[in-house]
Amino acid sequence: MSKDFSRTQRVSQQLQKELAMILQRDVRDSRLGMVTISEVKVSRDLAVAKVYVTFLCTGEQTPESCLKALKEHEAHVRMMLGKKIRLRLTPEVRFVYDDTLVEGMRMSNLVTQAVSDDMRKKEQSQGDDE
Repeated sequence: MSKDFSRTQRVSQQLQKELAMILQRDVRDSRLGMVTISEVKVSRDLAVAKVYVTFLCTGEQTPESCLKALKEHEAHVRMMLGKKIRLRLTPEVRFVYDDTLVEGMRMSNLVTQAVSDDMRKKEQSQGDDE
């Protein structure tokens, strides 16, 4: 009987749930906007967890400043995680900014712009033919 998910996948899913709760309830920092955890990748030995995050920044906040503020809380988050999850070794938490959403929106805008440019050129060429 094969397993549907490997142990690292199950641990990363559980870490994502617990980290989301910790960031929502326990981390109080005005420099952070709304933090969303998009993915957690755990190393094979379960020693390191890369946490991919996105931010909803308001005012003067930038993703870089939010990430810097979040990195200052890495040790505290790891301690809270160790209390909530039962593992032999609590993984080292490393926050990484996930720019896939921003990059996807940029690509979508480029495609929309290219389509509208083509439509405009097509209309101009039809107008010139008349």
